[in-house]
Amino acid sequence: MSEIYLEMQRKGPYLKVTAIDADTAEEVSAMGPVNDPEGVKRLAVLKLKNKLAEKRGQGSSASGQKPDTSGRGKLV
Repeated sequence: MSEIYLEMQRKGPYLKVTAIDADTAEEVSAMGPVNDPEGVKRLAVLKLKNKLAEKRGQGSSASGQKPDTSGRGKLV
């Protein structure tokens, strides 16, 4: 895994964390309470890792379900 950049923005009582992969420039965001910044960071990093695994074709092995390819959203 390459470096992950984290950007944090406070929006009232919420914290928005954007995680960006340095190699692929893929990014995801997560929001949570401002009083739990470490939890929001962990969530953003986990979302990014899942997105990168999905792009590599590994999908989500934990759920055992096939990804939805109908174009109407995706199973999270």
